[in-house]
This record gives sequence, C-alpha cells and structure tokens, in this order.
Amino acid sequence: MDIRSDFLVIGSGIAGLMFALKVAEHGTVAIATKKAAMESNTRYAQGGIASVFDSVDSFDLHIQDTLSAGDGLCNREVVEAVVRDGPARIRELIELGVHFNVREGSPEGAREPDLDLGREGGHSQKRIVHAQDMTGQEIERVLVEHVRRHPRITIYEHHIAVDLITFSSRMRRGQVTTTHLDHCCGAYVLDRSSGRVKTMEAKITLLATGGSGKVYLYTSNPDIATGDGIAMAYRAGATIANLEFVQFHPTCLFHPEAKNFLISEAVRGEGGVLLDASGKSFMERYDPQRDLACRDVVARAIDTELKKSGEDSVFLDISHKSSDRIRNRFPNLYEKCLSFGIDMTRQPIPVVPAAHYMCGGVVTDMVGRADIQRLYVIGESACTGLHGANRLASNSLCEALVYANAAAATAVEEVRGAEDTAVPEPPPWDEVGTTDSDEMIVVSHNWDEIRRLMWNYVGIVRSDKRLERARRRIEIIQAEIQEYYWNFRVSADLIELRNIAVVAEQIIRCASHRKESRGLHYNIGYPRRDDNRWRKDTVIRRPFLG
Repeated sequence: MDIRSDFLVIGSGIAGLMFALKVAEHGTVAIATKKAAMESNTRYAQGGIASVFDSVDSFDLHIQDTLSAGDGLCNREVVEAVVRDGPARIRELIELGVHFNVREGSPEGAREPDLDLGREGGHSQKRIVHAQDMTGQEIERVLVEHVRRHPRITIYEHHIAVDLITFSSRMRRGQVTTTHLDHCCGAYVLDRSSGRVKTMEAKITLLATGGSGKVYLYTSNPDIATGDGIAMAYRAGATIANLEFVQFHPTCLFHPEAKNFLISEAVRGEGGVLLDASGKSFMERYDPQRDLACRDVVARAIDTELKKSGEDSVFLDISHKSSDRIRNRFPNLYEKCLSFGIDMTRQPIPVVPAAHYMCGGVVTDMVGRADIQRLYVIGESACTGLHGANRLASNSLCEALVYANAAAATAVEEVRGAEDTAVPEPPPWDEVGTTDSDEMIVVSHNWDEIRRLMWNYVGIVRSDKRLERARRRIEIIQAEIQEYYWNFRVSADLIELRNIAVVAEQIIRCASHRKESRGLHYNIGYPRRDDNRWRKDTVIRRPFLG
C-alpha cells in the first residue's frame, strides 16, 4: 500500500479544501491534486458568492431567482437548504481570514461586516459577496494556507487520479467491473514527477475535481478542467445526470493572445451593456431584463448576433461609468485588458461566449453521497439538484461551501461507524504488457478533434443531425483511445484525454435524449419547453459489464 488515510480528497478547490479542513479534526486526510494546490477552478472565479446579506433581500427571493434560472428542473428542497445555509458558510470563510469587500465607511473589526454586495444576471437583488474581481483567488489563498499548516493533512501535488477503486470489483490497471454493492476504498493516482501509479487507500473518498470546460474548444476554464471526477465515477458505476446542461458564459475576452480569460458577469451587473459591431445595443430584443438576463439567454443572443453579422465578436461597454469606479471594482480585469491594449474605462471590450460550467454531474443526495458507498462528490463534479437546467450566477461557490459542510459531518460519522469494518487491501496497479508510447500524436489529434466536434455539434445551439454526427465520431474516437490505453503506460495527457472523451460521449447521449429546449439545452428541432414529457432529469448509468 503506497498511501493510506481516513479521508482521500481528490481536488484542491473550495469544495475539497473546506471538506478536508473539517474532517481533519477527526482523522488523517490525503489531498491529491493534479497540479499545484492553488491551481483549481475556484482560483479563477471572479464574480463572487451569491448569498443573502442585504436587508432588502430575502431567502425567498434568492430561492425564487434560483428556481427561475433552473427552468423547472431544480430540486426545491436542495435550493432552500443551500440558500438558507449560505450566510453561515460565508461567515465561516471570514473567520478563516478571507477578506471580502465591505462598503465604504464600514467600521473595522465589526462583528458583522457591512459587505459590499454586487448584482449579476438573473438576480433580483444585490447579493454577490466578492473580493474585488478576484474572489476565487482570495478564497483559495486562505484555504491553501490553512490546509498546509494542518498536521493531519498531507497534500500530494502533481498527482492525477486515474480511476477509483471499489471493493467488489475485478481490477486490471484500475478498470473496474461493478455491481450495485460496490464500496469505494480509494483511487489509483499517477505521480507526475516519477511516472509511477500509486495506490491511495481511504475509508472515505471525496471527488471535488471541478469542471469539464476543456471538453470544448473555447472555454473560460483552466487547462485542468477535464471532467476527471465525472469520468471516474461513471466508469466505477455511479449514476450521472443532466450533462446536456452546459453553461456557456456569454463574455470571454476575444483577443488572439488571450487564453481562457473571463470577463466577469459582474461587469454587466455594474451597468455594462452589450453592443454589436456598429455600436448598437441588442439585448432588449431578446429579454425584458436586457443585459441582466440569465446566461443562457445572453449566450444564445450573442451567438445569434454573430451568426447574423458574420463578425468575430460583440462588445461589452462599461466606459460610461466612472473611471475610478471601474478601476477600483475590477482591478484585475482592468489590468488584464490593458495588457492587451484595451482600456475598459475608455472603450468596449470584445467578447464571445465560451463553455463555462457543468450543471449536471454525478448524482448525489443532500449530503453529497453518490450511489457507490463511501464515495462523496461535491462541487462542479456533482449533480445535487441545485442548478436544474441552468445555474444562477455565483450560486456555485455557495453550493460548494454548503455541501462541503454537510458532506464532512456525514463522512465523519460514517468513518466512526466503519472502524470495525474489514476493508480488503486493493491490488497494486498492474501495467504488465504495456510499453512507453511512441505515438503521442494519437493523444494530441484525438484531444483536438473531440474539442472541435463538441464546439461545432454540441454547442450553444444544437440539432438532431449535429448530435448524430457527434455520436458517430465519438464512438470511433473512444475505440482508438481504449486500444491506446491498454497498450501503453498511462501519462497525464492520456488520462485527461480518456476523461474528456467519456464526458463528451455522455453529454452527447444526454443532449440526444432530451427532445425539447430548456435552460442551457437548445435544440432547433424542438424550440419550446415541454413540461408534459421532459420535466425530469436525464439519468445515465454505465451498463453492467458482467
């Protein structure tokens, strides 16, 4: 056995780190993260955390905004639980040392800080708690500092998970054949520095691996967002759902030298207006809320405008606001745009939509448990029922905090109850018969092809014909990847390719199944919502392989 702990956390974003800090008071914790600990989707979250702190706001309003955005598929019980617990979890971050913006004139050291609240699309009130425009970076900084200092937590950086390990499985190189009786007992993890696959055993395993944006050619996500948690859980036999609901952020910076740089929704919340190439606003033609409409509406509107005009981008203009206000509210955005020759205090910013957030994922209960025993999934890898068919802006960090708290409490009790349970030692990783690859072109070619076909055929606007083309091609690519996987030693690139292929295939399956347009899923052949037939989740389970 290479590494044994009470709790194994895969991922180092807000969900995984908060869980780790809470359970570490009751047992040993190993955190496996594929790059440096600070490198997570959380770090790139600019806008903030949606939660009720203003006296003119209320839980009921936040609940209703979330349900409206989710377009009929939210689980109301989950929505109410997350919204009502959100303020307590944010106060917990403040106690840990996270510095959120407060209103001018607010007394220092106040017991209840007077938070400077922003507003974003889909919200009826100001409720976005933020640290300027670098909220995620500030949260990540504080949590990583606490985790590094904790004596019971060990961080394994540059360790990428290959597959989950389950009790009742027959295993060769981590490939599992599962039954409904499976228990998770850890994971096989590749140490990128040595090239060796380690066995990490744990009583409880938590997947908090973040998003899947790299499945698409254009994305706001960092390079690490390859859907690892969803893919591993699916291969292990867990239920997944609603992968057709991929949120495309309406406003990513359009510049040949810019990569994955998001222009926060908070810019529109502060009064930014979308313009076409001729300088005319257009959102009033698509939604009564104009530039503060929900993301799916805005992304489709921009996509429509670009297809009509043939232009490369639209423009987001906030130059009519005070220059000092723009620089103080968006210091990171201002400096980044300026580095590309764009002064957002004087000129509009060229923007395009890009894949941003996965509303579906591994199905969990109210405390983050998957339907494989001792496996928990929280954060963007999970499908909790909060987001439904479309995520309300800035609800994701709130969800991560609430579920980290609930999952930790339940996992601690589960570990206590499992102290006398015998756990069979997992077999070591088996790479007999494999060789080092001399054909990496297979990996790079299929990586590029998957991302292009997903963007072209399974993007903002879909059709049955496009989805069928995507299905046929992904089947061929999957066969090539499987052959390659069994013949060569694993590498980080191969692991990520294998994962984006699994996630892409399941997105296509979910999108092909849903014969309506709802939330983030828009099919030109079925342009209307159909509550009589399709007001339900799209649920997928891996076929039993015998």
